Amino acid sequence: MRKLTYFVAVSIDGFIGDETGDGSMFMQYVDEEFIAFLAGEYPETVASAGREALGLDGVANKKFDTVIQGRNSYQVGLDAGLTSPYGHLREYVLTRTLTESPHPNVRLIHDDVVGKVRELKAEDSDLDIWLCGGAQLAGLLADEIDELVLKTYPVVFGGGMPMFGGRAYSFDRFDLAENRTLGNGVLVRRYTRTR
Repeated sequence: MRKLTYFVAVSIDGFIGDETGDGSMFMQYVDEEFIAFLAGEYPETVASAGREALGLDGVANKKFDTVIQGRNSYQVGLDAGLTSPYGHLREYVLTRTLTESPHPNVRLIHDDVVGKVRELKAEDSDLDIWLCGGAQLAGLLADEIDELVLKTYPVVFGGGMPMFGGRAYSFDRFDLAENRTLGNGVLVRRYTRTR
């Protein structure tokens, strides 16, 4: 069975953005080592426009063949004129407001996102599913997440958008599978769910 991996940028205190969801402050940590890390291990997590700029066009997907994101996360791409920000992946967007997809590669999910994720996880593929973002979406899918890849930036927000929004308290156990420290102070930790 395929895994759902929440691959996300986060502050030391567990926020993925400010109160509006803006996480652009993390971009100041993008340097050569960070780009080499993404290009070498998670090239599919670089948006299509970035892949072109970095010479990653044609680089095979290594971990994921599908991305799922919330409407607000998708809006970041739309605001930049990208109707299919991850055109090298199958894209799914959970939305209540979009009635038509702005791009043929983007499939909309209007209800039962858990059922859709279970359907995707049951597909026959060697690659997994990337939960790209959306605190509310992560909260909805928390029980379906098999792996966390946290890019923890050396900043404290003190408030903002949490990693998991709209979720009642629950205790879920994950085991540390990999830990890497980049020269810019970013920690990349991979956790697998203990079932």
